[in-house]
Amino acid sequence: MVHKTDLEYAKKLDREDPLAAYKKRFYIPERETLDMGGKTKSVKPIIYMDGNSLGLASKDAEEELKVELERWKDLSARRSGIDKKTAELQAKLVGAEKEEVIVTGGASVNIHALVTTFYKPKGKRTKIIGDELNFSSDIYALAGDIRLKGRDPEKDLIVVKSRDGRTIAEEDIIAAMSDEVSVCHLPSVYFVSGQLLDIKRLTKAAHDHGIIIGYDCCHSVGVISHKFHEWGVDYALWCNYKYMNGSTGAIAGLYVHNSHFKETPGLPTWWGNSPGNRFDFKQEWTPTGNAASWHLGSNLSIGFCVAPVYASSKMIVEAGLDKIREKSLKATDYLMFLIDEVLSKKPYNFSVGNPREAERRGGHVACEHKEARRICEALTARGVPPDFRPPTTIRLSPIPLYTSYQEIWHVVQHLKAVIDNKEYLKYDADKKEAY
Repeated sequence: MVHKTDLEYAKKLDREDPLAAYKKRFYIPERETLDMGGKTKSVKPIIYMDGNSLGLASKDAEEELKVELERWKDLSARRSGIDKKTAELQAKLVGAEKEEVIVTGGASVNIHALVTTFYKPKGKRTKIIGDELNFSSDIYALAGDIRLKGRDPEKDLIVVKSRDGRTIAEEDIIAAMSDEVSVCHLPSVYFVSGQLLDIKRLTKAAHDHGIIIGYDCCHSVGVISHKFHEWGVDYALWCNYKYMNGSTGAIAGLYVHNSHFKETPGLPTWWGNSPGNRFDFKQEWTPTGNAASWHLGSNLSIGFCVAPVYASSKMIVEAGLDKIREKSLKATDYLMFLIDEVLSKKPYNFSVGNPREAERRGGHVACEHKEARRICEALTARGVPPDFRPPTTIRLSPIPLYTSYQEIWHVVQHLKAVIDNKEYLKYDADKKEAY
């Protein structure tokens, strides 16, 4: 798109935004912030750029939590069934049959539940494909599950290398596929650079080699459309506290293609046992005949960890994932344009580290600068919380349901002011604890 750098243009984009009204349904925190000169402090709503790490609270989620609390208070029902309603909504968001999705566990636990199911080393097919840019917990899990099957991660974990330190070439992933590989486990979107993988292409390539393939979709569910069932994806998992706005501690999501429903889960539990004989308390585990076999416990009796996810899932289905993706691409494109036009030259020296092509880009912009850590702290002091990823990435995520184009414009002005006023120099360049 051809954009402009003036504020009036951003206001025009907001007037044309079909999703603008959703912002009113979220709570926007207020903070004491600095003005553009870096001096005057006043209490104003923050410009939240970290929604790809933790989404904001919504009024819809608050109402659903109240409903769950009232149900618990009067014991009107032991279970509300909110978990099943949530799973059906999430199936729409990932392009799955409703029987293929459940909400359960957390992302890391769900990786173990799925990989231990499908990783069956036998003969020469003993290896798992991962990659060096995936989130570290995924690699921990893959190595751990290899050890659980009596194998050695040093020999059986194939880690596909990055050519540029930012992205993974899909050709390199496909080149690693062979008849020695049992499972390929990848992210949908890389958490630092925001690179979006072609899931359809990679799934076909894996199946051509007789490989089970699954995806960690924590950085795509809720902002990018998927067609898991149509593409034949074997399994997938995601968290619900980022783009899904389900709060810290929100229950996660899990998908299993219906062709695998006869598999015995690697981590069978009581709640994954068939409801037909669950309360017979037999020692022999019985499958449910759908993805519910992969449930990891009965913690859904009180739905506090589910209620915000249910509310957000309803909102995203209502808004339309296609419209959300359209705005996400437009907003990140606008942000990249402003970084290029306003901040790329001296003395600012910011650059864009994520793929530029729409089909290769997730929901955030990887803004790069050698002083990224200190700039992030200076931005936060200004009431513009971003997310730092070492060594040089400032993750900026304009969330389609609650970020305006005017806010994107102001973010770039704040970045400019941080350099103009040398505000980043106030902060410790060697700070080691998590940002």
